Amino acid sequence: MPSAINSANAPAPVGAYPHARLVGNWLYLSGVGPRQPGTNEVPGNQYDDAGKVVTYDMEAQCHSVLVNIRSILEAAGASLGDLVDVTVYLTDMKNDFATFNRIYSETFPENGPCRTTVEVNALPTAIAIELKCVAHLGG
Repeated sequence: MPSAINSANAPAPVGAYPHARLVGNWLYLSGVGPRQPGTNEVPGNQYDDAGKVVTYDMEAQCHSVLVNIRSILEAAGASLGDLVDVTVYLTDMKNDFATFNRIYSETFPENGPCRTTVEVNALPTAIAIELKCVAHLGG
């Protein structure tokens, strides 16, 4: 059975799955969003009286999701430099892609992982971004 990896420094999964699974030298991360570990707050979200998101801060969410990814990688003995493939899910490609692309480019200035970015109608919690990553450890 592949090893399950969980990090106390990342937000708890919203379902019955680990943060990641290690299979040989390959680390497969479950979808990771920008929620804060321990509180599940989403950085930059502002809500109306009914609890519906009325505005969000994409830059804050981008930075937070990358911190969460880093925490999960570190729990497995890996780093951002070990990523080989990233799938990005945005809920508003038109308004958020440029911000995400800028922050991603700052994080991976050279020889970053392969990447696919898609727009989705919604994500499981009140987030605007989620990343699905694959890393290769060693050799």
